[in-house]
Parts: sequence; structure tokens; C-alpha cells
Amino acid sequence: MGSLNIYVLGSAAGGGVPQWNCRCPVCSLYWAGDHRVQARSQSSIAVSADNERWLLINASPDLRQQILTSQVLQPREGARHSPIKAVILTNADVDHIAGLLVLRERQAFTVYATGQNQAILAENSVFNVLASEVVKRSTINMDEFFDTDIGLKVRPFSVPGKVALFMERGEDTKIGDVTETTIGLEITSGGKRLVYIPGCAEINETVRSIASGADLLLYDGTTYTDDEMPKLGLSQKTARRMGHTPITGPGGSLRAFDELSIGQKAYIHINNTNPILIDGSDEHQTVIAAGWTVTRDGTMFSL
Repeated sequence: MGSLNIYVLGSAAGGGVPQWNCRCPVCSLYWAGDHRVQARSQSSIAVSADNERWLLINASPDLRQQILTSQVLQPREGARHSPIKAVILTNADVDHIAGLLVLRERQAFTVYATGQNQAILAENSVFNVLASEVVKRSTINMDEFFDTDIGLKVRPFSVPGKVALFMERGEDTKIGDVTETTIGLEITSGGKRLVYIPGCAEINETVRSIASGADLLLYDGTTYTDDEMPKLGLSQKTARRMGHTPITGPGGSLRAFDELSIGQKAYIHINNTNPILIDGSDEHQTVIAAGWTVTRDGTMFSL
């Protein structure tokens, strides 16, 4: 194994693939048994420097199932044990925080989040099931590296985004604000560097600068086109209105990083409507030809 090991627990956006109530073209193929579409759970990754102690980036509602199918996260010793030593939240979306409730069995770990996102957890009493005597909540500062004590150093940085869906206030919701609400992460170990940005409304110079030189960039692959969901009649919201960069079109991510020196580029947080989920589709072949990997649950990177 490398000095920086990344395990994709969930590669889909909120709702997973297929979404439980959806008959979009991608989900319909899955329901019909078409093997070109694989089931994917909601987005989260695990990162380790030693393949023994793991840091979770976001805790999806599918976390229990992800643990059942990921041997690296399963208990190994004593009466109670977990290799999960910490969780970092990149925002307070339900599909990134609900899995914390799965980790309520008095197991010691640390929850890292910005001050704004820690406040959201504190204001919702359901998260008090995480016993304060054993679960530490640590506030992280933007643009400052901190040591996780498991061989990984992490620097959070703000990216253009928006508040979590359950906190939106209709048309007054601001899209693209650069605050502590939505962050990316730079994770380093042994001279290797991962840049993780599962949600980003715009690829600005800060995003490009931090991505430059990364050994691996895991980036927001929510939709293929900006108007994907409105065209399918599933939502009036475009990708950008949801706080995500489309893959194609003006300002899209497909070619946004071409001039940068990046070891590997991979899409994560892929919405169930995105045709890149259909193996062999024109869209899937387009992103592969452009040098991107389409992650699946269980994809591993060893840097």
C-alpha cells in the first residue's frame, strides 16, 4: 500500500443510485437489470496513512452498509473496536451528516468541522446521541493544516457553495458564496497529496491553485449538464442552483484542470441522473477520454 490510501465508500450524490423513488433514464436501466449501471451509495471516502487507522470524509446515511461491505472499516480486536478514528465534514448536507447517527455506540472518535457546521450539529439535539465523553468535536480553521494524529495532515479551504438544503430560504438562498459552509480538503501523508472537493459551485482560482500538483483530485461530478434535471422534468433546479459545477458546458469541470499538473482526476458525488453512470455511454466515454475516472463504491487509490 502507498503512504496515502483512499477507499471510496460511496460515489453517488444524495439519494444514491438508483434513487429509491426514481425512474430517470439511469435508474430505469438499473431497475430493468441492465448491468451497465451499478448501484452506488451516497458519497463518502475513507483515508489512511497506514491502512489500520481511518479518517472518514463525510458520514453518509449509508454508512452502516458501507462498513459491512468495506473490510478495512470492520472491527478487528477486543469486545468493541473500530478502525474509524475521525470524521471530517465538508458541509452539513443530510447526505454528509446523517451517518454520524450510525456511530452512536459509545465508540471514541473525533468529529472535525468548521465552526458554522459544528454549530448546526450542536443546534440539532438528535446528534447528542454521540456521547460527549467519548466523541470529541473539534473545530477546524480555514487554510490551516491540522494533524489528525493518525499520520494524516489536513488543510480545509473554502469553495463556492451554499447552505445545506434544509437551511435554504427559497429565492433568498445565496449560491456561490465562499464561506465555511462548503469546504474542500487537502490531505497529505508521506509527500503525497489528495485534494477532495465533492461539492463546488464554481471552479475559481483558489480551487485551481490548490488542485494543481495534487497526486489525486476527487471532484464534484454531480451532473453532466447544468440543465440535466430540469430537462428530465425532475426538478426546476439546475446544477449550479444546487451548488454544483456541471461536467460540461461553460465553466464545466471536464477541461477546467487540463493545464494543471495533476496525477489522477476522478469524479465523485455523481447524481443518479448523470449518464456517465452508464458504462459505455457516449458521456461515460467522453469523460474517460478526457482523463477522468468515474468512481464506483469500492474504488481504491494508493498513492
